[in-house]
Amino acid sequence: MKHIIKKRCAQKIVSFYRNVSKKYKHTYSEELMHQNVDDAYDSIFQIEKTLLRREPTLSRWKDKGYHMANTDKWYYAYTLEGDIVTIVDACHAQNMHE
Repeated sequence: MKHIIKKRCAQKIVSFYRNVSKKYKHTYSEELMHQNVDDAYDSIFQIEKTLLRREPTLSRWKDKGYHMANTDKWYYAYTLEGDIVTIVDACHAQNMHE
């Protein structure tokens, strides 16, 4: 499988952890921020392998016909064309609401 990560998805992950680092600047190190971003990216490559396809729970994803996969921390919206998985959006678990 080939995975394509769209810019919007990458920006959501980085901005979430950048905001965490600003809020907890005395306890959340830059190294931990980079590790969390790397972990989120690593989990993307498990979509359609170990992360199972689900029906989207957010209407903004459902209305566009996306599939959804999730880890403990992140939910991903993606499309599937043949063996190409295109991840178009991401949402942290604590922000999963309408």
